[in-house]
Amino acid sequence: MFNPKPRGDIHTPGYHAYVTLHDWTVPSTKLSSAIGRLSDKDKSALDSAWAELLSGLTGWKTKNLILAADMAAEIRDRVPESGLRDTAISILFDQSGSMRGQKMLYAAASADIVQEFLSTLGIKVELLGFTTCGWRGGQSRRIWNDDGRPPNPGRLNDLLHVIYRDATDNRQSSMGVALQPMLRPDLPKENIDGEAIEWASGRLRERPEARKILLVVSDGAPVDDATLLANGTHYLHDHLLQVIGELEAAGDIELLAIGLGFSAERYYRVSAHCKIPYDLAGAMLALLRARLITSQNTQGQDRTPRL
Repeated sequence: MFNPKPRGDIHTPGYHAYVTLHDWTVPSTKLSSAIGRLSDKDKSALDSAWAELLSGLTGWKTKNLILAADMAAEIRDRVPESGLRDTAISILFDQSGSMRGQKMLYAAASADIVQEFLSTLGIKVELLGFTTCGWRGGQSRRIWNDDGRPPNPGRLNDLLHVIYRDATDNRQSSMGVALQPMLRPDLPKENIDGEAIEWASGRLRERPEARKILLVVSDGAPVDDATLLANGTHYLHDHLLQVIGELEAAGDIELLAIGLGFSAERYYRVSAHCKIPYDLAGAMLALLRARLITSQNTQGQDRTPRL
């Protein structure tokens, strides 16, 4: 969905966007509306990545499906069915340029395993992704340039937020080809984490379930060169910390994170560190298992062990 919002006030203190006219929120099936159709070269690369996911990860999938089944049995023993059915979980994937390749391949495969694991427990699941429409600023930066580059412009790139699975989806099996767009080689660009978390948490707050969990999977700090060059090197970092602090203080959503190849604990109170993409599914399952069997009476407290 194209977001036709007016230009922001450049005199507004704190974090803001210079213009939001070119931000997009789309289901994965409509990605071409935001970033155009695949070139022949990119289509060939996508086909190769998809073939590897389908046929090259068979042993890996079997191992993690067995792990998921064992964890699901434990969770059913320890958590009332009514509590599981009154839980909604959103998984938000960083789709920045550094996630391209094996990281994104295992992220897509892990997303499929984890969404099936959760949905068979009766939990509502969303799979979301975030990146930008362009590198180093897009239409937003061009508008700023045309305006004479006024100071304090705020965010200067165009957000691209992608919905891979909506919480209203009731499937309890593999998502199949629905996850293929996650592997598009032209998709990963910049990552503006703070606004992505605001978006994902806003969607969760619209859900009727009493318990809400947001799991962020990321491989690094927020980066958008155009925004940082115009606003200072800590602009996106500071906004991410502000968003996390407000969300954790509110207490209505339990915020978790997996750092893929980096330490997420510098940002998130409840986190796990995954050193290599191969281990991502196991890390996600373990963190969610630990949180799900944590009593809701302890929400807002960090009782989940580092993994």
